[in-house]
Amino acid sequence: MYRYLIRRVILMVPTLFGVAVIIFILMRLIPGDIAEIRLAETGNVSQEMIDLENERLGLNRPYLVQFGDWFFTLLQGDLGESMWTGRPMILELKQRFQLSLQIAIMATLFATLLAIPLGTAAALRQDTWVDYGVRIFSIAGIATPSFWLGIMMILGFLIFFNWLPPLTYTPIWVDPIANLSQLIWPALATGYRYSAVATRMTRSAVLEVLREDYIRTARAKGLVEHIIINRHALKNAMLPVITVIGLEFAFLMGGLVVTEQVFNLNGLGLFFVNAVGNHDYTAVQVLVMIVAFTFVLTNFIVDILYAWLDPRIHYE
Repeated sequence: MYRYLIRRVILMVPTLFGVAVIIFILMRLIPGDIAEIRLAETGNVSQEMIDLENERLGLNRPYLVQFGDWFFTLLQGDLGESMWTGRPMILELKQRFQLSLQIAIMATLFATLLAIPLGTAAALRQDTWVDYGVRIFSIAGIATPSFWLGIMMILGFLIFFNWLPPLTYTPIWVDPIANLSQLIWPALATGYRYSAVATRMTRSAVLEVLREDYIRTARAKGLVEHIIINRHALKNAMLPVITVIGLEFAFLMGGLVVTEQVFNLNGLGLFFVNAVGNHDYTAVQVLVMIVAFTFVLTNFIVDILYAWLDPRIHYE
């Protein structure tokens, strides 16, 4: 087990290195010049001014030198400076990262607490009104965009309660009530779709496990039904569900662009889009590495949970 974990940690290195190479190349292939975009606001821009700006940003050097400087600086824990704002990336990401992380965690908790009981109930009462109700709930969640649900929430608060969520982000350790009154709604709007996907996966997985021979054997031995469900069926059925939950969590860290705009949140997703539009190479590269690291780390944790949930799994 420990040797497997060590190998997985080592394999993260080439994966992240490959992501760094790909995003570095892709950013240089995008048409446009950040120096020209930055100077366009001042009026007429000469080629000499553009060349001087590229030299200041270090974009006139060979690509291999640029990549080497950026990647080895990244390994030392220095995220560099934004080419667009000139501020250190650690400051640009500080508030945005904690905002997106909190929404992702809250949406994951909401989706998990909702999906597993509903999916299990639907599987245990297959083809009954409970099953049909859960299926309608999950299909509606998949078909409903989270940003549209967020707009409906805001309109409902405004029309019926004459109230709007706070517009200014407040860290949870500063004022928990103000923080939750702002972030609970995007977390619910996002978590509804999230829970719909996990509910359908839970229902399918539990139905498949309930048809296994060891479940029939446990029932033939006279075990109590709730023990069969909790100790035998659910633990084995959770493997694909955990995978879906992990992937959705990683996606939420940088994929809530429209939802963030609806709720006026300056998170990683909105920062991502603005950085691409401004050709901010440093910001885009750092953001992609954060998302890639989140996916790699999430998959690593999911693999560990596999062995904990299913004792039949042994990592040689």
